[in-house]
Order: sequence, then structure tokens, then C-alpha cells
Amino acid sequence: MCIRDSLLLALVLIISGAGPVSECLPRSRSRSSPAVAAAIVVDMNSGLILYSQAPDTPRYPASLTKMMTLYVLFGYLRAGKVTVNSDLVVTPHAASQAPTKLGLKPGATIETQDAIKALVTQSANDAAVTIAENLAGTEENLARVMTETAKAIGMTGTTFRNASGLPNDEQVTTARDMAMLAVHLIHDYPEYYGVFETRYFTFAGRRYRNHNRLLFGYKGTDGIKTGYTRASGFNLTASVHRDNKHLVAVVLGGRTGSQRDVAMRALLDKHFAEASGVSPSAKSLVATLAPPPTPPAPKPPVFALASATPTAAEPAATTDEEGTDEEGDVGEPSEPVEASLPVTEPAPKTSKKPSRYEGAFHVQVGAFMSEAEAEDRLGMVQQRASDLLDGHLPFTASFMKDYAEWYRARFAGFSKDGAQAACAALKKMALECAVMRSE
Repeated sequence: MCIRDSLLLALVLIISGAGPVSECLPRSRSRSSPAVAAAIVVDMNSGLILYSQAPDTPRYPASLTKMMTLYVLFGYLRAGKVTVNSDLVVTPHAASQAPTKLGLKPGATIETQDAIKALVTQSANDAAVTIAENLAGTEENLARVMTETAKAIGMTGTTFRNASGLPNDEQVTTARDMAMLAVHLIHDYPEYYGVFETRYFTFAGRRYRNHNRLLFGYKGTDGIKTGYTRASGFNLTASVHRDNKHLVAVVLGGRTGSQRDVAMRALLDKHFAEASGVSPSAKSLVATLAPPPTPPAPKPPVFALASATPTAAEPAATTDEEGTDEEGDVGEPSEPVEASLPVTEPAPKTSKKPSRYEGAFHVQVGAFMSEAEAEDRLGMVQQRASDLLDGHLPFTASFMKDYAEWYRARFAGFSKDGAQAACAALKKMALECAVMRSE
């Protein structure tokens, strides 16, 4: 059993409450606790829960839901059932979603890689539903898959009724479960996890800024997701590296976006001091870990079930006191969506792109002092080597060098041999590159 899988198992057992760490689980708030509804801090090296506050209290996830939407999608990508270049068709139902959104039109298409980045940065609800309907036929079908996947990876307090996180009384989670999901995203799909560090995303001539402010001003942050509705309050799941230390933390129910961020920073600042800088040995861990659940075959979107027009006026995107858009809806929870609607489903598509895109290796095509330069490099290389890089997700990842922030330009989803072959082909085209294992 490899150390990486053993460590994830230990983290899963501890986060789920099965590990012997009760002394590390404060159940009541102290005077220094953040003014949020629920929170948890996990040491990714030792597997210990360094702090928890109401970790199992049911809360509305809001757009943290999209973490699971992407987790399921990453499974489809790895299995070759879709690729990052696949065109996803927008239905009237997807286009009618409340803000925040891209403004996709019925009948239009969006590439999978753009839909992924739209969820990570803008938290676009229309893109989330488009993903759902193109994977499972209907959003309700994917919500069932998401709930089943949650149970399979140990998220025992979570139920999904939609793919976006828009209000629904039956869509609930816990701080513990969101930490569990973050751990699985980091461990199970390292070839795709880097996309959560995307700071800016350009689509249809408009540039979108990631809602996660920690990416712009909190050292070591590499993702992952914010969320907000009126019912949920302001939510945030974060992953932060400092030297050899790595913490994952969740804050739910902040009063404002800024107050939530302050609470998250305070928790991380406090607990980095006690975090371990050494990973445990495999000998200290004794169980094995089941792999990520295998996704079902994709189903084309069912246009017949989608209304051609929204049933209600779309609310404006909400903003916090500093004026940065937060994802979500200003309304109260809607009537629950029945997830057992009978659906006449077309025959599943056969994959044209098998396991070529599975792998934990990246091809890096440069490192730059600005994110814009890194994105330009990705675009140029992708244009010159489109056949070679077809289906491999382009992304940028920041790192510190000599007290300055740099940006790596990479393509994800390669096996080691595939990455080496792709890099050799790029070099023959006078394009410099390097093969890197995902961090």
C-alpha cells in the first residue's frame, strides 16, 4: 500500500470520526472561536483534526456543491467518457438558472474545460447545470449520482438535489463532509485539482475573477471554493501549503464574505503553528482505500423536460460589502426537487476518447512572472499543437520564487509515458517543455 493512499485513508477515518482523535475535536466554541456557524481544520500530513466547531451540524452548502459536481465530472474525464474539449449543449433549463452565471443561451455549446473554469471562478450556475444535463441527461439524475458518490466516499451527512447549490431545503451538508470532499478532490484527481487555483477565466470576451480572495492575498493558498445563498450564509473551503505543512479548512455560515475570510485566515494562522511538517509512514497505517467510484455512462441532455423560459424573474447577483460578486441566489430555499422523476433516457454514447487522458502527470510549457503571460503561452502552444494536446486541460498554477510570485503554464491528464512523448513532440516543434508530476 502506498504512503499516499494510506494517508488518505487515515484522513478519511479521522475526518469521519472513526479515528482515535477525540481529544483533537473541541465540541464547544471558545471565546477565540470565529463567529461562523461551523468550521473544521484538518492537518493533511498528520491526519489530525486541529479544530472543529459544530462539524456535524446540517448546513446548506450553496456553491460548495460545485465541488462535488466537479468531482463527478473528473471521474468522467479520467474514464475517457468525456474530454476537456467535448462540447456540452446548453438546454433552456440550464440557461434559465439564476445568477451568478455566464449568460449561456439555449442551443449553444460550451467546451468542458471552459465549463470547469466557469464553476471554479465565476461559480456559474448555468454552466453547472449544463455539465449535469450532459453527463446524466437531467440535473436530477446527476444529483442522485452526486449523493451516491458522497455516501461512497464517507460524506454521511450530505444530500444533493441539484448541481449548482441554488436554494433547496433538502440539499444539506456538514463542515466535516466538505473537508472530506476536499481531501478526496486533492488525492483522487491530482491531474485536475490544479484548476482550483485558477484566478482569472476569460469566456466570450469577458474576464472573470475567482471569488476566492485567499488566492490573491493569503500565502500558500491553492484552492478551492466559495459559496453563498441567503439561507447558507458565506461558506468557504480552502487548501493552503506553508513549507512542508498542508491544511484543509472549511468555514460555513459567515455573516459576510469579508468576515468569513477573516475567520478562515484566523483559523489557519492559529493552527499552522501546530501542524506537522512530516508525512506519516505507511507502517503506521493498516487499512486500504477504495478508489473513486466509477461514473455511469453519460446521457445526452433531455430537452423535453426543460422549460423554454424561466418560471420566475432572475434575481441580480448578490454582492458583499466590498462589492465582489458572490455566487448564489438572494431568494429563500425553493420547493424541493423530486429526484425520482421518471425519465426516458436515450442510449448511452460510446466513448471516442478512451483512457488516453488518465494520468497524474502534467506537461509544463513555461513559467512566467504574470498569469497573463502564462495564459498566452498556453493558448499559443495549444494552437500550434492542437492534435497533440486535444483533451488535456490547460491551467496555470502559482508558486513563490525569490520572494516573487510566478505562474506555471501546464496541460493536465497525462500518464508518465504520455507526458514524455508529448513533451518530446513539442520539443521537435521548438516548444520548450518539461514533464512534471502533479503536486
